[in-house]
Amino acid sequence: MTDDPLAPVTLAVGQEDLLLDRAVQQVVAAARAADPDTDVRDLAPDALQPGTLAELTSPSLFAERKVVVVRNAQDLSADTIKDVKGYLGAPAEEITLVLLHAGGAKGKGLLDAARKAGAREVACPKMTKPADRLAFVRTEFRATGRSATPEACQALVDAIGSDLRELASACAQLTADVEGTIDEAVVARYYTGRAEASSFTVADRAVEGRTAEALEALRWAMATGVAPVLITSALAQGVRAIGKLASAPRGARPGDLARELGMPPWKIDRVRQQMRGWSADGVAVALRAVAEADAGVKGGGDDPEYALEKAVVTIARAARAGR
Repeated sequence: MTDDPLAPVTLAVGQEDLLLDRAVQQVVAAARAADPDTDVRDLAPDALQPGTLAELTSPSLFAERKVVVVRNAQDLSADTIKDVKGYLGAPAEEITLVLLHAGGAKGKGLLDAARKAGAREVACPKMTKPADRLAFVRTEFRATGRSATPEACQALVDAIGSDLRELASACAQLTADVEGTIDEAVVARYYTGRAEASSFTVADRAVEGRTAEALEALRWAMATGVAPVLITSALAQGVRAIGKLASAPRGARPGDLARELGMPPWKIDRVRQQMRGWSADGVAVALRAVAEADAGVKGGGDDPEYALEKAVVTIARAARAGR
């Protein structure tokens, strides 16, 4: 395997569209840097019929460089997969083949064959976890040589949500517009409306016992289209974080706790502030409330908004019980 974008075959594996597109763009940019007249063919599975790959990769009178991109390679027909496997054994010069594959069981034979042939591989996994998106934002700023505080990165993820393209766009905008370190205040100034609608804002206010503010944030979130399941997920994360920290050894340093509990150090400090007033019984009550709300928003109830409001009130009450 090689890190050279001009390797004969690049295999981009995963379901994150932005990362897949970037993998293609990197290869195309490298090819056009070597030859500005590079011919790029971007093909859907149904456009690559048996014989098409041989036609595209056959020697040219003008010896032109070519990039052939095959999207959703797992959906290729059996006969076309045979063609691609045959090509992997003897790739043509001046041709770069880019296979985009979802990475699942479908079309696994082609995936294995490309790896066995020594294809350059780029991982493009779907970023479903908040921690993954947080790491992505940090990497975006780092790639431009800019500094952003941990709180700013978290605030941006809270405000934008799970869309990687929007997160990348927001990082680019802040990098272009703001001089010096990007902090939480800057993010709030640019994305205050979205931040207020964040599911994590609802969760933070609830676990802090601020009932009225939590309900206001919840109603705003629902009005602006935040998915109910994202709110229950944020509530669950908020309550679980308090439960984890409450059961951790007292006196431990934030760095040690961060490693043990799987949280960044700055979040340890935030959760410590939020957990005042919480008891073990309160955490149990809150977790039951979240479970009931989760069932309610996933079809177990008639009114998802009411289920969420009930959970928020219960959590906020539990947060104040020990004060």
